[in-house]
Amino acid sequence: MLMTTARRLSGDSLAWNSLLIMATTVGTGGLGYLYWMLAARTVPPDQVGPATALISAATAVSMVANLGAGHMFIQRLPGTDTGSWSRIVGAGLFAGSVATVATAAVTAMVVPALSGNFAFLSGAGATTALIATAVAVTLTTLLDNLYVAHRAGPGMLLRNLAVSGGKIVALAGVLAAGFHGAVAVLLSWTVPALVISLVTIVAALGRLRPGVRARLTGLRAELPHLRAALTGHHLINLTQAGPAALLPVLVTARLGADANAHFYLAWMTASMLFMVSPAVASALYAERTNAAQVTVTRAAVVVAAVVGGPAIALLAGGDLVLGLFSTAYATEGGTLLRFLVLAAIPDAVANLAVAHWRSRGEFRLCRRLNLIRAVTCLVLAWLLLPTHGVTGAGLAWLAGQTAAALLVVAGLDRKAATTGAMANERVPTAYPVGSRSGSKPAASPRPGETR
Repeated sequence: MLMTTARRLSGDSLAWNSLLIMATTVGTGGLGYLYWMLAARTVPPDQVGPATALISAATAVSMVANLGAGHMFIQRLPGTDTGSWSRIVGAGLFAGSVATVATAAVTAMVVPALSGNFAFLSGAGATTALIATAVAVTLTTLLDNLYVAHRAGPGMLLRNLAVSGGKIVALAGVLAAGFHGAVAVLLSWTVPALVISLVTIVAALGRLRPGVRARLTGLRAELPHLRAALTGHHLINLTQAGPAALLPVLVTARLGADANAHFYLAWMTASMLFMVSPAVASALYAERTNAAQVTVTRAAVVVAAVVGGPAIALLAGGDLVLGLFSTAYATEGGTLLRFLVLAAIPDAVANLAVAHWRSRGEFRLCRRLNLIRAVTCLVLAWLLLPTHGVTGAGLAWLAGQTAAALLVVAGLDRKAATTGAMANERVPTAYPVGSRSGSKPAASPRPGETR
């Protein structure tokens, strides 16, 4: 039975690569859970809070600064020659890293002046930590997308397991070396991610695509493509990933670093659910850029099969899970966790819709949908956090995802009604979503082209 299932999965590229991407999420999530459990039990809560807040800020910085190069990899790399491949990858990694360093430096100077709760970012040591952590997140994100572009799930899984396992080993080593507090958390979290990323760039890219390596020659020729990625893919990514990256920052700004520790651990626990649909969406987009005919329905079935059981388990026993950290984490984050779990369903609807539209070059629809859910989530979070505590962030997240899913469903209903009316009128051609009535179907975008 297992062998038959494995053969069927290996013959279904979407399911196989989605499974491997999700295995990466589950594996790293499980090891991350163990890492934070050890950190919560060995580092005082008043030190875990600033560390998680700095990691959250670094994640937000990376999200802003990676320039959309990851999805540019997925769009452009399939079918390219070795010279172009090396130039595209080198330019994307270099530009994303430089932009991350600059954005992190500016953030360390400006944000503490705007909010006293971010005073821990002041000083040369904190600035260095923010820059290093943000670059680690950027490199991890871009390299993951590089593996997705080649539908090389096993390599991505092994690389991420090495990073997550390295963090646990590093935490034990750092504590044994006499480092304690936030420094121990930041060193053990950041250094393994940087080291494994650099090893991947130097030693593993040749295995991913034989005969190539990332290089910095020809950067000028890549500038138009980077600008296109910035205005196309990056704006979609910002509005899609922005709330997830900014919610911990808002929690810190409104409630302080200690409250962020309770929020962050509940968020990390739920992330194993609401990171499934982005994984399947990325696999769906990669399949279509590799000229595979894959339907959204198939992708939705994969998401439902993976999310259903764990979601029910977390709804029933989420308090017990958070209680493994401490009773305080369960008390403060139990209701928050349930709201985050419920949000996984509308989040999946919106993410699969965005992947579908992105594969058809309908970037404006992607940006509009993501902007609505981002604004809804962040505005409500800002308003609800002072009165509802960290639970307000969960309510805001659920509201934003639900609003986006309802818009997707409403759009599908309008499309079905329009198609039915056209059939009744015996109009022979049905135009894709987002096209103007009476216009020709939109052509597929050329590499680097956005709409």
